Amino acid sequence: MIKSEKEYNAIVERVEELLSNPDNIENPDAKGYVELNLLSDLVADYEEKYHAIVTPTLAEAIRLRMQERGLSQKSLSEYLGVSTSRVSEYLNGKSEPTLKMAREISRKLDIEASIVLGV
Repeated sequence: MIKSEKEYNAIVERVEELLSNPDNIENPDAKGYVELNLLSDLVADYEEKYHAIVTPTLAEAIRLRMQERGLSQKSLSEYLGVSTSRVSEYLNGKSEPTLKMAREISRKLDIEASIVLGV
């Protein structure tokens, strides 16, 4: 078990060293294969506990896509076929999209359905 951020950083550095040798990844008989697998599991457990990735909200995901694609609220509303006020409601969390609109948002903006549906 990793007990501190210092230990975590040292182990991550060692994992990176082990990953530089392809044999450690592919060959169970390689000297570093077992060490790499054990350390990787320790790192994964620590990251899950202390560096968990939080799923973004629908509003955060839409804003990110808008920024990536250079879309304004108006251009997004035209792209999705809804009013600008409806887009504003989605971005402010005041309204949830219908199932049909959720499908469109997921498909057109390439946002995972689980994020769009909030599951």
